[in-house]
Parts: sequence; structure tokens; C-alpha cells
Amino acid sequence: MKYILSGGGTGGHIYPAIAIANELRRRDPSCEILFVGALGKMEMEKVPTNGYAIKGLWISGLQRRLTLENLLFPLKLVVSKLMAKKILNEFKPDVVIGTGGFASGSIVHEAASCSIKTLIQEQNSYAGLTNKLLGRKANVICVAYEDMDKFFPANKIVFTGNPVRDNINNTINRKLDAHQFFGTDAEKKTLLVIGGSLGAGTINKSMAAGFEKLKSAGINVLWQTGSHYYENYKNFGTEIIKVSAFIREMDLAYALADIVISRAGALSISEMICANKACILVPSPNVAEDHQSKNAKALVNKEAAVLVTDIEASEKLIDVALELIKDEEKIKSLENNISQMAPVNATEKIVDEILKLTRK
Repeated sequence: MKYILSGGGTGGHIYPAIAIANELRRRDPSCEILFVGALGKMEMEKVPTNGYAIKGLWISGLQRRLTLENLLFPLKLVVSKLMAKKILNEFKPDVVIGTGGFASGSIVHEAASCSIKTLIQEQNSYAGLTNKLLGRKANVICVAYEDMDKFFPANKIVFTGNPVRDNINNTINRKLDAHQFFGTDAEKKTLLVIGGSLGAGTINKSMAAGFEKLKSAGINVLWQTGSHYYENYKNFGTEIIKVSAFIREMDLAYALADIVISRAGALSISEMICANKACILVPSPNVAEDHQSKNAKALVNKEAAVLVTDIEASEKLIDVALELIKDEEKIKSLENNISQMAPVNATEKIVDEILKLTRK
């Protein structure tokens, strides 16, 4: 069997696609898998490092202001559709799977137009524009939240949960290994700070503003700034505050963390649910339809997370974190509540649906 997977722009689209590819390969080592991404985006580097071939399309999203990119968008759309058609004709996939992002729009749309079976996976509680458009043509739509029939045809929806990186499900009893790996003090509690694969400006500024409080708090801090921000904050690193552009070993980071500060992207939330972590969510306001706030409120309404808004973060975030990390009873309550939201075998369920399409 041959499969094309497409998802990119952020880790929230890329890593679910890689998890699906890994499960397809596990079930059938002889299958052929090709990724399709957007030229110049992070998937062009992340996918090959995970052992898969990828082809890039000349495509990007619309900006919120008048830019050269916006003026070029109609041309890029036409070119990307032609490139997608060429890839389909040459590779001849049995199923095309999209996990979001602009490249997936072109390849999934062209596949559906050529009567190739298609499946899309929507990670968020508020569907992205690309997936909403693709939902009209896709054969199956896998979702992670309830009540998604307001975005998609109800007869196509399958509730699966979000796929996460394989090793995230294996963080129990690995705390000592994690302390040794990161060189942190096993006697101290640990705060993990992540802002998504690209980083989060507000979270980084809040960390810098609260630096003296963090230094004197008697805790370990793992601070992932994101590659865009690392040069601005690398000098904040100390023996107890570990600053890095990107944490590749997220399984060990979650194993180490007592609490997590994070944006509220779908992948980050899914990983914290699977890792059973008490978390403080700071939704990004710079996303379509404010979907990160909706993701966060889905947890907060079940008392499974603490919410600090982006506008409050500079004044409140570090104080809230330091108060929470001392409150063991609150941490246990958050861990218990978030554990109730854990999806069971999300990746396997999605691959089951893919294989059903191959049999059809």
C-alpha cells in the first residue's frame, strides 16, 4: 500500500502525521510512505529527521495584512495544485491523509478530485480553515473533541482523539533518568516551560520578567524558548534554569516536570493529557478564531488545567506558577482530572480508519 501524509507549518500538524506514519509502518513494514509539506517550513527538516521522504509545495497562508505573500497567494495556489497533481500521478497513493496546514489543503483537495480516498485529522476544538474546506470532500474526518458536526458532515466524523509522539505515553517512573539527562537537582521540583515548536513571545517575556523570582524559588526550570527567540534569552540560563531553543527529548522533559506552562495548541494539550501533567495554559491570541482559548477552556471547565490569559501573563504567570508548584494537593487534583481526558489508542484508531478506506 502507498500513503501520502501532509501536515505542516507547526509541530501541531507535523507530529500527529509522523505518529500516524509510524503506526502505518508498524502494521505493514512494506508500505510506502511519502510526506508532502510546504517549502521553507519546519516540516521540510523535521520529517526527514524522523526517517521519511518529503516533497515540498510552493504554498503559504494568507497574512492578516497586505503583503507580497498575499499578492502571490493566487499564483502559489495554482502552482501548488499543479505540483500536487504531479506528485499524485507519480506516487499513485491508495490513501492521502491530511493533518492540517496549507500544503495539506492542496494535496488532499487534488486527491479527492481524482477520486483517491482521503482522510483528514482535526486536532482542535475549533476546526481550521483548511480542514473546514477539505471536510466537504474528505471520506473520513477524525476529531479529538465532541460536537464537531458544526464544522463537518456528521456522517463522516469519527471520534479518535489526537495522536501524539510514541514516547510521550512512556513517562511513568522515568524521573530519575530525566534528572540525570538534564543535569537537574533531584531534590527540587521542576517547572517545564514550552511555547510550542516555534516559541511564544509572551511566555518568554513573562519568564524574563520573573527571572529573579524563579532564581530564588528553589526549583528547577526547563525553559524552551523556541528557535525564533533563543538568542534573546539564552543568557538567562543558570545552573537551575536550563534555557534551550528546542527540547527534542520531550518524553524526559514531561517525566521530570511537576507542572508545565504551555500555549494551548492541540498537540501540546494532547501530550500533557497523555503525560498526566498539571498545567498552566496561556492561549495564543494570534490564531484563527481564537481556537487556543477554546482548547484551554475545554480543560478548565473540567478543572483539569489553570488558565492565564495572554494579556495577564506578564504580571501574573510566574506568581501563579510558583504558587501552584508549592500546592501538592492542587497538583494532584489537576493530574487526576486531566487523566480522565486521556484518549485511548488515538493513533491506532486513526490507522484503523485509513485501513478501512484501503479495503473500500
